[in-house]
Amino acid sequence: MSNTGTRYRPIFAWAALAVLLAVGAAQSAATSKETRPALPSDTRTAEQLFADAPDGVDPVVTGPVSTAFKQRQEAANCDRAVWPNIPTVCYPD
Repeated sequence: MSNTGTRYRPIFAWAALAVLLAVGAAQSAATSKETRPALPSDTRTAEQLFADAPDGVDPVVTGPVSTAFKQRQEAANCDRAVWPNIPTVCYPD
């Protein structure tokens, strides 16, 4: 009897992992629908926001960000923005 339990233990572990991944994917899909429009939230320019950086500030974020933030960056064309004309929505909150 203990041999049968040992035999199915890896199957249960993989099933639990699959359930966790499905729940994570569902949560990610649910939060991506809550997006803000890509309207500038501030009328200040990037040059005014970062006055102590005369050479500019790169809006590339190297850490984890939300799907909504990535969508706002795409909508604001942040990948084509050139200093000092970078919309404030390109920077994380």
